[in-house]
Amino acid sequence: MTVKVGITGGIGSGKTTVARIFGVLGIPVYYADDAAKRIMNEDDMLRRNIIKEFGEESYSNGLLNRQYLASIVFKDKKKLNILNALVHPATIRNSNAWMKCQSSIYSIREAALIFESGVQDQLDYVIGVSSPVELRLQRAMNRDKLSREQVMERMDRQINENIKMRLCDFVIVNDDINPVIPQVLKLHEKLLCFAQRHQG
Repeated sequence: MTVKVGITGGIGSGKTTVARIFGVLGIPVYYADDAAKRIMNEDDMLRRNIIKEFGEESYSNGLLNRQYLASIVFKDKKKLNILNALVHPATIRNSNAWMKCQSSIYSIREAALIFESGVQDQLDYVIGVSSPVELRLQRAMNRDKLSREQVMERMDRQINENIKMRLCDFVIVNDDINPVIPQVLKLHEKLLCFAQRHQG
């Protein structure tokens, strides 16, 4: 059975970049955000529940209207909690099914909300990706074409970065100073050893 590893970090931390490096090393990666977007389009019951809670405008031309939903949930914590309560169980089920199909020595689930959704209990190890707040802000603003205020709103909805990193088994520093690839390679070797012990 594959050893289950999580990768997490706040918005703009570079967790997806780190996950892709593991992917290049041949490790299967489940990208929870991408999966959630797909499931929100494909799961009929989830679609109905989202429309019931957030209105017909939640979908446009048959596809999730992400901009509309974001404009609601990132300004209202209660609404965000409702959306997460609908989406997280479906994504976790999908992730668990995916993990069961993996035959590699270890597999990765990349997700921003591992601790917030309680998924850490289903994982053997969690890797945190840490970056300075200002750098995270700039990355998210450039990537998602958001204002500083919009990124700050999203940051405020996640567990404090310092607390999140303390909850992780390993931390990769992605600060544009410390090279990331050598950190990933070193951790990959560790995880291979841990996984062999699990299987032994």
